[in-house]
Amino acid sequence: MNSPDQDAALREAVEPETHTGTELARGALVNVVTLVAANLRGIFTFLIARLLGHAALGTFGVAWSTTDLLSKFGTFGMDTSTIALVAKRHAAGDEGGARALLRRAVLFGLLFAVAAAVAGILFFRTFGPRLGQPPELVLNTSLMLLALPGIALYRISNGVSRGMKVMQHDLFSKGFTETFLTIASFLVALAIGVGHLAPVLAVLCGTGAGGVMAFVLARGLFAGHRRDRAKAGPAGLLRFSTPIAIYSLLNMLIMRMDVLLLGFLGPSAGVSIGTIGVFVASVEVAGGMRKVRQAFDPMFTPIIARQSAAQDRAAMEQSFAQLGRWVLAAQLPLMGVLCLAGGIGLDLFGPGFRSGALWVALLAVAHATNSFVGLAETVIMIQRPKWNLVNSAITVVLQFGVSLLLIPEFGATGAALAMVLAYVTQGVLRYCELRYLFHWHWPWRALARPALAFVVALIPAVPLRLWLGGWQGELASGLTFLAAYVATWKLVGLEPADRVVLRQLWQGGRRRRLDEDDAA
Repeated sequence: MNSPDQDAALREAVEPETHTGTELARGALVNVVTLVAANLRGIFTFLIARLLGHAALGTFGVAWSTTDLLSKFGTFGMDTSTIALVAKRHAAGDEGGARALLRRAVLFGLLFAVAAAVAGILFFRTFGPRLGQPPELVLNTSLMLLALPGIALYRISNGVSRGMKVMQHDLFSKGFTETFLTIASFLVALAIGVGHLAPVLAVLCGTGAGGVMAFVLARGLFAGHRRDRAKAGPAGLLRFSTPIAIYSLLNMLIMRMDVLLLGFLGPSAGVSIGTIGVFVASVEVAGGMRKVRQAFDPMFTPIIARQSAAQDRAAMEQSFAQLGRWVLAAQLPLMGVLCLAGGIGLDLFGPGFRSGALWVALLAVAHATNSFVGLAETVIMIQRPKWNLVNSAITVVLQFGVSLLLIPEFGATGAALAMVLAYVTQGVLRYCELRYLFHWHWPWRALARPALAFVVALIPAVPLRLWLGGWQGELASGLTFLAAYVATWKLVGLEPADRVVLRQLWQGGRRRRLDEDDAA
């Protein structure tokens, strides 16, 4: 037991170092609310499965994966590069320059998005039938590509808001506007009888409205500031964004390759569009793993950019270690539950979807690996973005080659296995770069607590899952795993730095409540 003097000394030693941790936590809390609202988009996928069936969900999944991939041509990396560039302008007090960056990035984004949409539509209308694609898939994909300008407008505008450390704009633009308008538009489209085109029309309405809302909110951040010219011209913005654009495209290809290759190779390998629909539902369930990292990334990027500009590598390593511990602590219980009880989530989509339980487990492992080691992507992007390009290029080639071998042999299971191999490979590459190129110390000790809690929680849960069958066994093992995970954390306790962050968050919230009471 420490004495009061020792406790005070510990607080003095830790609290200044965890100011950045508190900043990360506050930003993450806002983003968690945003992601919860945005995850209501899953209701949209659920409604497609319930109201239109397996085949319609498979068609939608392939069309959306294609659109999401081509959206990277529209944003051209500016959805990410604007975070770092605007953060630097904001730190220097150059609000006019930040506003000019918004204007220039949005203009380029809309031009690139329109060009990508036109090229994509011409390609699919011309070559889709020749490649043996069903007419419904060609039509749905061609129409959905019209959403690219709205997607680019949303992502670039929201990147500017994040660079200004304003996280709640994502809540209003995507969490509320896009999500609820997409669902409402889908139901209206079904009611008027458009059938299998209802999901596409809903996406067009939702992404368009979300993009306009994001731009209006970002532009409002600079109200009253003069219209300065950006100090870096168009070439500077595009030069900084180009390597980010290429590896973002490759990363999206890695994430969407399973569904895309199933759509193109599936028919020849005996995989029906209905089976692809079940796989899309599995992707939807396991894809929630990505949201954990997305809660921290928007705040992590400007903080790392600021620390990198100050050449404070020790602070960067500390921020990375602390955030890595938080991400791992949130990812591991989700991965455990999906591996043990993923079939329950699939049951919500309707009869026959439970057959994808194995795919949910494999994809959960893949996305958990990517989310955790993907934090290194942000660090590399700030300092040497070209290395992210190398990583993604190697991973794409590997995943594509393995998918060509495994999908004809194992169908959808082969696509999921290729995804696991791709993300593990990418994680190893990023680890080696941080360790040997940047000479960083990988924070193994900082990750000990969540890893210990995960292993201990599996000890009672796995035998229970093997002993009990059906959804009852999944439910019992999942609940047992969560209970053991929480109990282990309760026993081992939080890191001292994390306790200080919680105390600072609590004190900050209490001060705000007192200020509100005084104002009243």
